[in-house]
Amino acid sequence: MRRPLQHPARIVPLAFLCAIAVGTVLMMLPVTREGPGGPSFITALFTATSAISVTGLTVVDTATYWSDAGHVLILVLAQLGGFGIMTMATLLSLLVSQRLGLRSRLLARAESSLALGDVRHVLGRIALTMLICESVIAVFVSGRLWIHYDYPFGKAVWYGVFHAVQAFNNAGFALYSDSMVGFVGDWWICLPLSLGMLAGGIGFPVLFELARRLGRPGNWSTHTRLTVWGGLVLNVVGLLVFLTFEWTNPQTLGPLGTDEKLIASFFQDMSTRAGGFNSLNFSAMNTETIAVCIALMFIGGGSASTAGGIKITTFFLLAFVIWAEVRGEPDVVIGRRRIAETTQRQAITIALLGIALVTGGALLLIALTDGVRLDTAVFEVTSAFATVGLSTGLTPTLPESAQSVLVVLMFIGRVGTVTVASAIALNARTRLYRYPEERPIVG
Repeated sequence: MRRPLQHPARIVPLAFLCAIAVGTVLMMLPVTREGPGGPSFITALFTATSAISVTGLTVVDTATYWSDAGHVLILVLAQLGGFGIMTMATLLSLLVSQRLGLRSRLLARAESSLALGDVRHVLGRIALTMLICESVIAVFVSGRLWIHYDYPFGKAVWYGVFHAVQAFNNAGFALYSDSMVGFVGDWWICLPLSLGMLAGGIGFPVLFELARRLGRPGNWSTHTRLTVWGGLVLNVVGLLVFLTFEWTNPQTLGPLGTDEKLIASFFQDMSTRAGGFNSLNFSAMNTETIAVCIALMFIGGGSASTAGGIKITTFFLLAFVIWAEVRGEPDVVIGRRRIAETTQRQAITIALLGIALVTGGALLLIALTDGVRLDTAVFEVTSAFATVGLSTGLTPTLPESAQSVLVVLMFIGRVGTVTVASAIALNARTRLYRYPEERPIVG
């Protein structure tokens, strides 16, 4: 075990593999299932992987299949998975910054007061942020269920806490068979959950910087600018897409009032980027909406967050690279900061690997399952890779071989981008020589 642990980036997949193994064993216990006998291995493995990777995809009905003990275990696994993701991604990013040159380290230090040597402080901040956000969400949801829906106080608190944890960690498990469809127009339920998904999907480094410099956007780091403004653009695009293409759809937004349509579209927009809850039936949505949702899921949320995908910074960094190339600019500049060529290559690598995984996964799903449409297969595979958890209803009907493909994609999608990005940065080295330059014909 000494050699794999010599490189810090290898710790992430090993830690998640161990967590998934332990979670699978615990999920197979008979006490976790509602009814006689324990769950099958693939059901336990799929659920444990989905919870640890904070995805939310399921092969069984979470509300009825699992017992109270099973629900508690899912809650614990999702909480540990979300905390582990934010912690490892943040610490790896700090480790990478320490491997930069002196000038880059001074700049990184000026943009963020986090230091690698102060690990206890970082972990404490992450844990406190999670606790505060989840508590606020739980208070609103529990109070609404108790006062308006006449839930017993204990049940209201449990349901509020469970869904608050799922929202902030972008896990998407629900204690209702139809997820959040029953609360499609309820602002007091959907808005807190939406804001929780947004907070969990933006990333701890960005949250920490916003807490210090919220009123001074001119002093934000390039990473925070890309995440905040890029995320705002994606949120507006998603909201407009839902309102435009689903406004008159009789199976989604059509029967709702105007205010209900607004909150339903906002909630589903937030969930599409990472959350995994659904208050609308995705299998009944128009093809145009599904296509945009696939794109939004693939992009995902912020770096060092509980969201998946290739990340907002990767997507918009590539957009700036294309813009600079089209204009013939020698450098890629964002907010008076020149982006290093190594960072550009890293973004291209992550995006192309993501495309390859989604394409390969969709082809495997089609090959292993009879009668699966291409758009449906791409949607399910993208949801797994981006650890979103939304589904058109295909996942529970897949054979075990195809479900195993989704398990692998959830694992790779959860730890892959963090590991690849950190490994590339940590392996960066300077050569003392350069080969002669040549320009092949491109395009």
